[in-house]
Amino acid sequence: MKYFADLHIHSKYSRAVSPDMDLPHLSRGARLKGIQIMGTGDFTHPLWLKHLKEELEESECEGLYRRKSDASGVLFMLTTEVAVFHPNGGKRTHHVIHAESFDDVDALNEYYSKKGNLAADGRPMFAKTSNEELVEETKSRSPTARIVPAHVWTPWFGLFGDKSGYDSMDEAFGRHARKITALETGMSSDPAMNWRLSGLDEWALMSNSDSHSPSPLRIGRECNVFEFEEGGITFGNLFKAVEAKDAARFAFTVETDPAYGKYHYSGHRLCNFSCSPAEARRLKEICPVCKRPLVIGVENRVEELADRPVGFVPERKIPFKTLLPLQELVAAVEGGSAFSQKAQRFQQALAEKFGGEFKVLLEVSEKDLAEACGAELAKTVLLSREGKIRVKPGFDGEYGVLELPWKKEGKRRTPPVAEQGAKQKGLTDFTV
Repeated sequence: MKYFADLHIHSKYSRAVSPDMDLPHLSRGARLKGIQIMGTGDFTHPLWLKHLKEELEESECEGLYRRKSDASGVLFMLTTEVAVFHPNGGKRTHHVIHAESFDDVDALNEYYSKKGNLAADGRPMFAKTSNEELVEETKSRSPTARIVPAHVWTPWFGLFGDKSGYDSMDEAFGRHARKITALETGMSSDPAMNWRLSGLDEWALMSNSDSHSPSPLRIGRECNVFEFEEGGITFGNLFKAVEAKDAARFAFTVETDPAYGKYHYSGHRLCNFSCSPAEARRLKEICPVCKRPLVIGVENRVEELADRPVGFVPERKIPFKTLLPLQELVAAVEGGSAFSQKAQRFQQALAEKFGGEFKVLLEVSEKDLAEACGAELAKTVLLSREGKIRVKPGFDGEYGVLELPWKKEGKRRTPPVAEQGAKQKGLTDFTV
């Protein structure tokens, strides 16, 4: 069976996170999305860890847990994200830590508590700590723990980010570079962009949501898909599949269009200005509005470090599929916010009808979708499935904006499938 796994999220004890980020809400969101394995996030926070120990129990899948009150529900993996500030100043990175057991978590937290105040934030900050020290001390206390640098290209806290990152794995980790399990692409890059750097060929690429909300709009927007017999997946064999780039087990990753990410293009949010890498170079990376340095986007930074052309595909790779969240598609068709009640109602109704949002996005036929929600949304889902929806690139903390091919200046046009028939129904005409 396929296991959709989102292994990087945060709890309600992290800054700027929904108060609904608890196990019941995560379980419900995962069911609607079609996710089988969720990271817990924030196992370093004392109150969240206490809650996890009270609510979770070991499952039949070694190293993975379930809620005691939901024995057949979503599986959970013990995870956290930490922020590391290099002792020499300037460099700072985020890393996701994955642990196999609560005993491992306790051993890790004994060390982490000496590096920072674990109760201050679900994502603790470790001052005067190098990446090398983090890896060495983490692995010495929990040899099975896995370390995955988070959203590696984002300007702040990304391993290769323009503001505070490194230019190579060896520069970042020294002799410990080969102890890193994988690299998290982040929403503003996809595997194809990372394949342009030969220096990253040794490491697998993973994708996660880094969600701050249990909404299906956020969790699982990027994730990893594994293929194992039902009940046959474990903490150990999941990561063995990742590290070996075993495409028979690590089937593919789900990616949003990188232009949807908040740091794809360079720009200034307050100046409402963004630009491509070529334009940023022409401007000498200076904003033409305020005359200050631009926030350099991920595409620009990849272009700077790449030693391969656009479109290069390595021999050993894990495939990926580009999708956009269903609520974003509803909002693009009907107008309004992806967080609107209308978008949420349709996501929930379609997910419950077809067995989860991923079934809708990846498998349900256009005919069945059209019968359930109308031809326009069905067509939009198919375009997303085929990677044919254009996204106006995000920049400087702003998400990208979907642009449907039959819409112009905010006006709706009936899509081709209904051009010869009766008046096309809108989403509000369907009850699903």
